[in-house]
Amino acid sequence: MSTVDLAPQELRTLVAVAEEGGFSAAAVRLGTTQSAVSHAVRGIERKLGVVLFERGRFGARPTPAGARAVAHGRRVLRMLDVLITETRRASPDEVAGPLRIAAFRSAALHLLPPVLERLTARHPALEPTVTVVREVGPGTAGAVAEGRADLGIATFGTSTPVPPELVGDVLLEEPYSLVHPAGHPDPRSLPLVDWRENCSSYTRTWWAAQDWIPTATVRAEDDGAVLSMVSSGLGMAIMPALSLTGAPLSTQITDLGPDRPTRQIGYVTTAELAGTAAVRALVRELRELRELRELRELRELRELRAHAHPAAATAKPQLRAV
Repeated sequence: MSTVDLAPQELRTLVAVAEEGGFSAAAVRLGTTQSAVSHAVRGIERKLGVVLFERGRFGARPTPAGARAVAHGRRVLRMLDVLITETRRASPDEVAGPLRIAAFRSAALHLLPPVLERLTARHPALEPTVTVVREVGPGTAGAVAEGRADLGIATFGTSTPVPPELVGDVLLEEPYSLVHPAGHPDPRSLPLVDWRENCSSYTRTWWAAQDWIPTATVRAEDDGAVLSMVSSGLGMAIMPALSLTGAPLSTQITDLGPDRPTRQIGYVTTAELAGTAAVRALVRELRELRELRELRELRELRELRAHAHPAAATAKPQLRAV
């Protein structure tokens, strides 16, 4: 196979055409002419031997091959930025430069703030940005695979699998609970309020085992709208713990018991970015958060057991020889 060389500017041209939806808009973004952009794209297509964009009155849309080329192009350009940043850092321990994070809404609101607070305190030269991405279809993992983010906070085990080229780890498993208007005598009689991000793969098995079915289903835009509607008395919902953080006082949260549905939340990144200083620093903070949550859950479990069995709280631990 002959070697094909693509210059960084050619990759920037591909990305600009895809993101702007046409040659003219891409030319404005790149500070050049429409004919220069068109000529560059034709040259890239000749080099690769494949059509990258469909042309028409609608502008320019990436073909399947073009979409793959654009995703790889973004990732290559990002690694060039990383090369420059990490080569110029003052010391081996310095972590600096941009860090692009994609997260679904409740993770951006409740999971990331303490992580980023510690991260930026330890690395003041780091410049994190968070983009909220709906966990529908490709979701946050898709944003990473497409080169739009360096790391994504993603849900695992859904009907949309994580792209195989990504790496990552589970951070927590959060339970679902029933949330309903406080004091309502029969929450199960209320309509179910649901939202599209709430993947049915998490709750499908649980619903199938129930002996009750909601009278109706009300659709909302996101989990924040769901909580607002429940708070207003319009229905009840089955929601994960992160989404219930800071739930209004006018709502009541009921545990669904040991068979309640759960969902796994973790992080994903690309193999090439996993070794960069910025991503490594963020992953360390995320894992530390996981350890803190596990310790807190263990402490709460011990407190519950102590209340249930006071003698157990004062008993000396029995050590087993190994």
